[in-house]
Amino acid sequence: MDHALREQIARCLGWEEAHASFDRAVADLPVSARGRAPGGLPYSPWQLLEHLRITQHDILDFCRNPEYRELSWPDDYWPAAASPPSASAWEESIRQFGEDRAALQALARDSAVDLAARIPHGNGQTYLRELLLAADHAAYHVGELIVVRRLLGVWPGGGGKP
Repeated sequence: MDHALREQIARCLGWEEAHASFDRAVADLPVSARGRAPGGLPYSPWQLLEHLRITQHDILDFCRNPEYRELSWPDDYWPAAASPPSASAWEESIRQFGEDRAALQALARDSAVDLAARIPHGNGQTYLRELLLAADHAAYHVGELIVVRRLLGVWPGGGGKP
């Protein structure tokens, strides 16, 4: 059962079973839309992507780094600029998100890690909590990213099913 549970946790960090995946949500977004926020919403696709990357990296860092330093909410978790700073920044952010997701998946699958154990440098958090937090957080903001894409008219199929 331990192996099956670990595999399920690892898979939920990137699956596309009940909703579109992160990979699908960021794919093929026109450069011209990456820094645009739809009317009435406070963030652009770039800001959502960076928030996802930064937060997931922070969770991974907390799990692995005994010298972890907490970021300042909300300033350190959200980019101020609506647009990527360069043409390559979008792809780099996606790449880094993927690397950190793979590291979290490896952590979930690592039988040497007691998922129910408290993280030594934390204040009561467990590895399981952090893995579920990463999956839940990503699912929430991936949904927002798809809504933003729909409102900008750049989601494949328009306003239909994801």
